[in-house]
Amino acid sequence: MLLADIGDTPYNIMLLLHILAMFVAFAPAFVHPFIDNDTRDMPDARQRVFSGIAQRGMRIYGAALIVGGLLGFGVAGMSGKDANDELFISVSDSWVWPSVVLWLAMNGVLHGMILKGEKAVAAGDESSVKTVALGGQLITVMFLVTLYLMVFKPGA
Repeated sequence: MLLADIGDTPYNIMLLLHILAMFVAFAPAFVHPFIDNDTRDMPDARQRVFSGIAQRGMRIYGAALIVGGLLGFGVAGMSGKDANDELFISVSDSWVWPSVVLWLAMNGVLHGMILKGEKAVAAGDESSVKTVALGGQLITVMFLVTLYLMVFKPGA
């Protein structure tokens, strides 16, 4: 038994929450390069800014990425069935598994490179800025590939 079909209110609410959580999760990937550039010549301000970012990173961005991905599973599970009694979104669809793998990889990059690097920069380790920047670039590319997969659903 399905809770909702595509286009029904519960499905739309789940989809909205999924998209909103992902907007929150990826906001730093687009904003941090500007923060990095604007604070480069102000070491004291830079440490304070990165300290604030590091304190909130896991609570806000890490949690949003995890919750957003889990909501994505909910969206897929609520997708409904077609005339042949097959799910519109199935785990066997060729775009679903790459999306899941990319989501797991994004979590690894966020927690292993970005959040860890932000804490190091906050502690004064300027060499970690490169790690944070690389992590931001990687997670942005993975986000864009995942977005492509979810919009165009190749192989579905």
